[in-house]
Amino acid sequence: MSLDLKNLKVDKTVDARGSACPGPLLAAKREIVSIPIGGLMEVLSSDEGTNEDLPLWAEKVGHEFLGTVEEAGYWKLYVKRGK
Repeated sequence: MSLDLKNLKVDKTVDARGSACPGPLLAAKREIVSIPIGGLMEVLSSDEGTNEDLPLWAEKVGHEFLGTVEEAGYWKLYVKRGK
């Protein structure tokens, strides 16, 4: 079963477009604690490095990286809070 990322209901959107690495990752780290365990966070990033950094961070600290949707000029990345 694949997730339909475009129709996910997120608990928080972090708009980090326009900030360079590691800005989007730092914003995600700061904001994930404000959503419930099991909740979903959407990170908007125009920095391509986030596509590598965010999944690695999520896995390392016990969150679940759900995937990426490419939009015009930026990416939407989805993380499920694990703890």
